[in-house]
Amino acid sequence: MSLIKKRISTSFQKWLLLIVGIAFIMTLAFLGGYQTKLFTDSAETLLDVYIKDVRQDIYDTADRNLLTLAKAAANEANTQEEFTDEFLRGMLDRYDISEVNIVNPEGVIIASTDSRLVGYDLKKGDVQSAEFLALLGALPEYVQTFRPIDFDGKTRRKYAAVALDYGGFIQIGYNDKKYYTAMYVSVLEVVKNRHVGEDGFLIVADSKWQIISDRGNNAAQPITILTAMTKDFASIDNAVMFDEGIYIDGRFRRCFCMFDETEGYKILAVYPYSEAMASRNVSLKVMTVMQILIFGTLFIMIFFLVRRLVVRNIHQINVSLSAITDGNLDTVVDVRSHVEFDSLSNDINATVDTLKRYIKEAEERIDAELAFAKAIQHSALPTVHPHYANRNEFDIYASMHTAKEVGGDFYDFYFIDEDHLAFLIADVSGKGIPAAMFMMTSKTIIKSYAESGMSVEEVFTHANEKLCEGNDAGMFVTAWMGILNIRTGKILFANAGHNPPLVKHADGTFEYLKSRAGFVLAGMDGVRYRKNELDLSPGDAIYLYTDGVTEATDLNEELYGEDRLHAVLQKYKDESMEVICSEIKKDVDLFAGEAPQFDDITMLALKFKGQEVIS
Repeated sequence: MSLIKKRISTSFQKWLLLIVGIAFIMTLAFLGGYQTKLFTDSAETLLDVYIKDVRQDIYDTADRNLLTLAKAAANEANTQEEFTDEFLRGMLDRYDISEVNIVNPEGVIIASTDSRLVGYDLKKGDVQSAEFLALLGALPEYVQTFRPIDFDGKTRRKYAAVALDYGGFIQIGYNDKKYYTAMYVSVLEVVKNRHVGEDGFLIVADSKWQIISDRGNNAAQPITILTAMTKDFASIDNAVMFDEGIYIDGRFRRCFCMFDETEGYKILAVYPYSEAMASRNVSLKVMTVMQILIFGTLFIMIFFLVRRLVVRNIHQINVSLSAITDGNLDTVVDVRSHVEFDSLSNDINATVDTLKRYIKEAEERIDAELAFAKAIQHSALPTVHPHYANRNEFDIYASMHTAKEVGGDFYDFYFIDEDHLAFLIADVSGKGIPAAMFMMTSKTIIKSYAESGMSVEEVFTHANEKLCEGNDAGMFVTAWMGILNIRTGKILFANAGHNPPLVKHADGTFEYLKSRAGFVLAGMDGVRYRKNELDLSPGDAIYLYTDGVTEATDLNEELYGEDRLHAVLQKYKDESMEVICSEIKKDVDLFAGEAPQFDDITMLALKFKGQEVIS
């Protein structure tokens, strides 16, 4: 019997050593991979922040300098009754620019330093020309990025334009040479004192990768003096991190790199791999020591206890451990035939309790972090108070109820100028954190384009192109956006695959707005969106919603539907926008009952009051 016990003990010890060793290696490999990814992501974020900072400095400098010259030229042009060739050529010398165009209120170039452009109708151009047509309306000034012009598609210019007193505008521009000359001094200093970490740095280069500015004295040198160029930069997407060998202080070192382009310049951020991973290496060493102590202690403890085991007790313990391994953490090991087994049982049970406590703490921590993320998401959404609560021209209210901790729905409303209120509702595909991140990106991009003075269809067109960039996850957004003239009640709107809103007319009835919806945002490159019009009279209202309202289901999987929604709106048609949204949510909740909510419920209601004074 003693020999059997010895054989059992020896065999078990070998298997125990093998299992503990494999568990140790796998755990260490997993934690090592996780730490590597964590610090790689941190490095990517750091590079992206630095590049965006430099890019913004270059962009602001280019716009500011050229706009200053455009304003001076406009002041001079406002005093002229006739724009002679001599006068325009004089501007080229006075302001050291390459091109001057005078555009009449109809959008036609009536005078230019380039005779080919005289008579050119900006309305016939593509996006590049069309952007300046906003100056024929309320936009007083505009600066465009350095790009090819619509006239021939080859000539590159950076334009700035300022509205003239007679109703047209003056447009001045830099060609390649003058643009780079004007920008050179500013760009030369933009990265001199910037470091990425301790040894990392930034480079600004021209379109041919000739260094303009870096932390060294390599101006006018090709980028190849710092890197072996093992990768073709042309084959790498902008703002995507990649590995490259870089010479730093005379040593060839592996580095994380990222580059982007703006205003004709290339910005390269460099961060040594060893520096980025220094904290990871320390963490891995600490984790290795801890894993050795944990797994070593576990092996030694079991090793001495197993020597006195019998087959039945081993089997009983193995059965219990198998259940625990399978995920049943409520399993209790209860082998009490020996003091050692009693202790082992207690130790295993204590370990499981600790694991359960750790899991509970982790769940609570995740719940807290998700709650914080929800708070951040909701803080990014506008509220009526205090900016719009006392507006006499309109009454607006919006709400969002997420199905999970964070959602993909969003709404927004803000003034573009003192007479135009933009309002929007959107629904991102998917749920949870990915949808919330895509929601924040979409909201920011749309608002940025809207506040730049673009028309509603241009906002969606440009936002679609931007959201399609790097959309490897294949996410998309349905959206409905309107721009209300608070003086006239006219709404210019565009629909990107979203649910049709309901409109309340003077007779007090709500009806679904009939208009053809465009394609979703981020779904496909090259989509152009249509502008639609809607006239509201004082007392009229519009109600926007996401499909979480109409597609809410009860326990029988019956949809809430459009008819129920319409009925509730009619019932509370004379109430405030807040009351209407509140009652609809109550009705949806009553309908769904105990059925779980699978989609976010988001609503926005706006009532046009016109110029009436509210007593």
